[in-house]
Amino acid sequence: MSLIVNIKKRLGSFYLDVSLESGGGVTGLLGSSGSGKSVTLMCIAGIVRPDSGKIILNGETLFDSERHINLTPQRRRTGYLFQNYALFPNMTVRQNILCGLHNERIKSKRENIFDKMIGLMDLRGLEKLKPSQLSGGQQQRVALARILAGNPSLLMLDEPFSALDSHLREQVQTETQRLLKEYGKESILVTHNRDEAYQMCDSIALIDSGNIIAHNETKKLFANPGSRKAAILTGCKNIVNAKKTGERSVYVPEWDVEFTTTEPVRDDVLAVGIRARHFDQKTAQNRYPVRIIEETENLFEYKIQFRYENQHPESKHILWITSKGKDTERSPSALGVTGEDILLLYM
Repeated sequence: MSLIVNIKKRLGSFYLDVSLESGGGVTGLLGSSGSGKSVTLMCIAGIVRPDSGKIILNGETLFDSERHINLTPQRRRTGYLFQNYALFPNMTVRQNILCGLHNERIKSKRENIFDKMIGLMDLRGLEKLKPSQLSGGQQQRVALARILAGNPSLLMLDEPFSALDSHLREQVQTETQRLLKEYGKESILVTHNRDEAYQMCDSIALIDSGNIIAHNETKKLFANPGSRKAAILTGCKNIVNAKKTGERSVYVPEWDVEFTTTEPVRDDVLAVGIRARHFDQKTAQNRYPVRIIEETENLFEYKIQFRYENQHPESKHILWITSKGKDTERSPSALGVTGEDILLLYM
């Protein structure tokens, strides 16, 4: 399975210029609000027409501006799960799901597919209820059942967990992850939540101001985002200017420390990033004296602000996060970080 998207679209002052290729599994589209995530999905689904470019799904051209191809949403065989699930409020669970089978004329086939969806989504016994009588998780499963009943070649989920409270969100994420694996076809998950993307996606494309700025397998992307913007979008809190001092070393003027890195340093390095959880009191590598400034206690962790001994007075505090339950001295005299945890940033 494959999806190729290379499109441009102007909407007022916003300009979308997306180039994206996906080869199967769940692809995350991760970015902040207004970055172009939902517009990209709507272009793929045929709801919004790009100004130029092409969209190809499994070898079939859905859109090509030069060849004047623009298949209707119904002919694209894509399933789109909206943020609010878009269930029909006056219809029952059964009626909502059967709406996804309007093209199937054989009644026995409709009933067989309906029964399969009810079982797959664990909705048995709820067939006669209306959306207002369901929990948020149940509503989402009904919406997914309606979409999957039509056997789409591509499933697109637009911020599917944003309306759920934190407890229900974790439960529904786990259920959805299972369903996507069983579905076994191409899927795109739009989200602004990096933890959600990391948990659910095989690969992640980062989108910023209408452009894809990075795309890689999930773990590889987080391990090496490559640029400041990508590091920020993947949740790195400590980003600071740096310059190369050796084949595997960089100097950070604001912190007045030099780090040894695992990866070779290119001449055009601009900054380094260190994730807050990667500092450690026992690590000997890249270990320097520190001064603890402030501590905040959460349910499962401590967030600690610190400064290096000779850090520039006008530079920002550095964030260190450590989990509760660990043998952690929260006021250490020095902290270290391994060379592999120094993110080298070039743009």
